[in-house]
Amino acid sequence: MGGHTDLARRFEEHRPRLRAVAYRMLGSLGEAEDAVQEAWLRLSRSDTEQIENLGGWLTTVVGRVCLNQLRSHVARREEPLLGDDGRVRLPDPVVSRAAGPDPEEQVLFADEVGLALMIVLDTLAPAERLAFVLHDLFAVPFEDIAEVLGRTEASARQLASRARRRVRAASPAPDGDGDREAARRREVVAAFLAAARGGDLNALVAVLDPDVVARSDGGGLRPSVLRRGAATVASQAIVFARLAEAAVPVLVNGTPGVVAVADGRVISVMSFTVRGGRVASLDILTDPTRLAHLDPEALAA
Repeated sequence: MGGHTDLARRFEEHRPRLRAVAYRMLGSLGEAEDAVQEAWLRLSRSDTEQIENLGGWLTTVVGRVCLNQLRSHVARREEPLLGDDGRVRLPDPVVSRAAGPDPEEQVLFADEVGLALMIVLDTLAPAERLAFVLHDLFAVPFEDIAEVLGRTEASARQLASRARRRVRAASPAPDGDGDREAARRREVVAAFLAAARGGDLNALVAVLDPDVVARSDGGGLRPSVLRRGAATVASQAIVFARLAEAAVPVLVNGTPGVVAVADGRVISVMSFTVRGGRVASLDILTDPTRLAHLDPEALAA
């Protein structure tokens, strides 16, 4: 494959895809970067002359690294994104300017991988998540997935099928992503913000799906909340009003969302899943530690 410099160049060509795989597997941008870096270390120590398909080799290596990380989470009994105690932990959002993300950001949330879907992925067992992510989202052959899992190809197929059913049941498809649908989603978000700013409960209920789910993650030092139903969610109008007043339009995992800015820093990220012209899920991240890296000026550019 040539010298070290050439190998590094070829690895960088695959980095966006590898980050996308790791992000879908782990739900953490930081852990995804660590997994990609581990793949590079393994590649640099390998006999590259024996690697026929570098992209496939790297994808399966990242998958294996992420699988081990997920199993470690389970072993340490870390809380899932929706804990039994009601505590909510959201995956890391990918926040971009409303005008559009850069190409590398776009790879991260292609295939409609919004926060709502990421939450469902986190409910899957590690092996199920790997089989679903690698096969359904990245078209990795079941033969290669079986090797990563140490199982038969038939078993890998069963895992992906089971995961697929759970994903479809728990995360119905949002409205389409054509220009017309995207414009409609922006209109729905704008209607939600207008109702929130005005404290109009009836208008809020009207823009919410009757079975809407609202999740709020404030981190370790702030309470987290999970609410269901239009009337229950709309009852938080005062909270929404405060965030809406400071709202700046952005894209969150490729779909319309907003960040709230105060004193020159981002204090919240709101992600909307719109289905049937209404807000079907609302995910709000207010954890100051995880928001500290966001630059409000760059997002408003």
